[in-house]
Amino acid sequence: MKFNKIFALLSIFTLSLCTSAFASGLDAFVNQSGTITIAGGTAHIPVMKAAAKRIMIKNSDIRITIAGGGSGVGIQKVGEGLVDIGNAGRATSDKEKAKYTLTSYPFAVDGVATVLSAKNPVSALTTKQIQDVFAGKITNWKELGGKDASIHIYTRDEASGTRSVYWKKLLKKGKIVDSANVVASNGAMKVAIAQDPDGIGFIGIGTLDNTVKAPTLDGVSVSQETAKNGTYKIVRKLYMNTNGAPSGIVKSFIDYILSDECTDIIVSSGYLPLN
Repeated sequence: MKFNKIFALLSIFTLSLCTSAFASGLDAFVNQSGTITIAGGTAHIPVMKAAAKRIMIKNSDIRITIAGGGSGVGIQKVGEGLVDIGNAGRATSDKEKAKYTLTSYPFAVDGVATVLSAKNPVSALTTKQIQDVFAGKITNWKELGGKDASIHIYTRDEASGTRSVYWKKLLKKGKIVDSANVVASNGAMKVAIAQDPDGIGFIGIGTLDNTVKAPTLDGVSVSQETAKNGTYKIVRKLYMNTNGAPSGIVKSFIDYILSDECTDIIVSSGYLPLN
């Protein structure tokens, strides 16, 4: 009888350990409380918001605030301890690594597309043509097979991870004309281009919808599928960054984003999950 009681107690203890060890996803937020502050890359916002909503519905004692600002801002703020998580659409630079003690967590892949208004008749461009447009060497759409109209160039500020990837991988660190219109986010870029039939800019592929279009690049269609199989080369990872190793609910949040349970959010936001 005594043996049976001991065995029962051991079984309960073992079950408790296993439950704790394998707790994952939203269950990790049970009995936790506090605030998570997030800022940085605007491409991340749909994923962060959807995950935050699930978590706060699960546990109303947790509050998650999310702001944009661009990749450079996210890295700066987390490095200076102003936020818990700094999002970036690019890897940290050598300068940033020297200045801050950051831990990076890539969670998704996103292509960066050249984008035109859905009303623009041009459907195909080459790398050289795009480089010449942004450098101011080509200034009229008729030179690209379009109508006789001046080209309006849109770009992002230098804190943008989307801009950094596009500038390095497609423009090859070439010139962007000083007269280019600067917009604040992927969403703002999409709205600006959608409203300007003569505009050209760039956004994350995950942001594309039927109000804008991505012309083929050197004959390759632009989609997350071609980004995934390697035929479309203008791609980047999306990162979460923390100041040192995360703990508590911040660690639980990052673990959730990286878990299989969050895959549907990443996919529905237009991105490719790394896992």
